[in-house]
Amino acid sequence: MTDKLTGADRDAALDPLLANGWALQDDRDAIQKTFQFKNFVQAFGWMTQIAIRAEKINHHPEWSNVYKTVEVTLTTHDVDGLSALDAKLAQIMDDTARNA
Repeated sequence: MTDKLTGADRDAALDPLLANGWALQDDRDAIQKTFQFKNFVQAFGWMTQIAIRAEKINHHPEWSNVYKTVEVTLTTHDVDGLSALDAKLAQIMDDTARNA
């Protein structure tokens, strides 16, 4: 089990992500980002890589894919907000997208 991010830990985890294009959702404690790829195959390949990594850390995104666009929302339902797992998965997504 993970804990909800608060205070300085929250700032330390989220600040680099917000600087890299993630945004806080207005209606709940979650972050979101839109990833754009060259085509559907690249977008789906990235999603496949992320699915494998998400399964390994047992933390799964809310996401949707339309052609070359993947919309992602991260939150931890067990804590009703953002946790270190969200920050970890967001960083994995960013790193994998850079190498896609």
